[in-house]
Amino acid sequence: MPMSTSPSSQLESRIASRQARIGVIGMGYVGLPLTLLFSEQGFRVTGFDVDSSKIDALNAGGSYIVRIPGTEIVKAQGSGFRATSSYSEITQMDAVIICVPTPLDEYHQPDLSFIEKTATAIAPNLREGQLVILESTTYPGTTEEILVPILESGNPSGLRAIRNPGDQGFYVAFSPEREDPGNDTVARRDIPKVIGGIEATATGLASALYGTIFNRTVPVSSPATAEMTKLLENIYRCVNIALVNELKQLCDRMGIDIFEVIDAAKTKPFGFHAFYPGPGLGGHCIPIDPFYLSWKAKQFDFRTRFIELAGEVNTGMPYYVIEKTSLALNSCKKCLNGSKILVLGLAYKRDIDDLRESPSLTVIELLRKTGAEVSYNDPFFPRVGRGRHYDLDMTCTPLENLGQYDAVIIVTDHTSYDYQRIVAESQLVVDTRNATKGIVASNIVHC
Repeated sequence: MPMSTSPSSQLESRIASRQARIGVIGMGYVGLPLTLLFSEQGFRVTGFDVDSSKIDALNAGGSYIVRIPGTEIVKAQGSGFRATSSYSEITQMDAVIICVPTPLDEYHQPDLSFIEKTATAIAPNLREGQLVILESTTYPGTTEEILVPILESGNPSGLRAIRNPGDQGFYVAFSPEREDPGNDTVARRDIPKVIGGIEATATGLASALYGTIFNRTVPVSSPATAEMTKLLENIYRCVNIALVNELKQLCDRMGIDIFEVIDAAKTKPFGFHAFYPGPGLGGHCIPIDPFYLSWKAKQFDFRTRFIELAGEVNTGMPYYVIEKTSLALNSCKKCLNGSKILVLGLAYKRDIDDLRESPSLTVIELLRKTGAEVSYNDPFFPRVGRGRHYDLDMTCTPLENLGQYDAVIIVTDHTSYDYQRIVAESQLVVDTRNATKGIVASNIVHC
């Protein structure tokens, strides 16, 4: 019997033999680790990015992400990896994976401009039989309502996304990223990969591709289902963190240690999963995803009141930090206006070099508005300038002469900090992360 020569069979064969060319668009915290996984399996990967500094660093065998050493880039180059900003090379790829940011705009509405610009750039270079996968976190419907129409309208050959068996064109699927920066307990290969294609063959091809680098794939019925899956995962965390953040404020008034309460509750072997309070939410997903779904829900005349309330609680936590700091200074007969404050940690979570949506940025801006003289220290950020939602223009301050500050606020609990020394040398320590647990001192205020 002659072997099938259909485009899908050809692509599946090239995937199985590691001959498929893979293009990953967006060499950031999602795209670069994904690239390295494919390179480890012998695939020839091309990384696409509009940031020339990233392109230059990668092609020189360097890395700009702390947790990824340059040696991994060099190893990937041995499998054919290179980076480029030329989207004309898309035509050489068998599979194109889009890993670009999906932030919120200033009105807390979805900003899909990165997806739209990327789709517009790759559309003229698409060819028949290619597989296009979107990984960027977004609301249900984005793949079919935004991505596909741009790819179809921008292709000069008139290629269309394959929606039915036997159609000709290109395959499209959505597979949400599940990166957890700083998590060394779960190997990337062990994170199951959810996949939803706009047609069964697309789902199968995407599953075959991801099955080469992940130990388990989870096919679902549609891109919208996969898109909603990602939102559910992160909204679950958002809502539960909001719950403990609210209980944290209540326990503060009641004179109860919320962290002791959580430690006791998590001894229950069923029906409870521990979440911990903090100064606010950070990262690209958890602070943003609830707003994506709330915005989409309005199109269906539905208000996500529970989710919106959780967002309000978490968004208000930096203000709570300022209030607690002000009260702590008042007890020392000092005013926040004019006080010297040192903020420890800029990253949104410990031991990573990621500023996205970090509550530290909001805390610093709020302190400045009160008239405080603010400095910061973070081993991962020698300098912080201007971003989408902040304009700080600050340089990292060494951890010296801590006694000169009226208050030191622990916002990010990096493990490199010597908290015993920080407490001993500081006039006042406001701890938002329970980093000083076990240290007994009268100058610690838990927030």
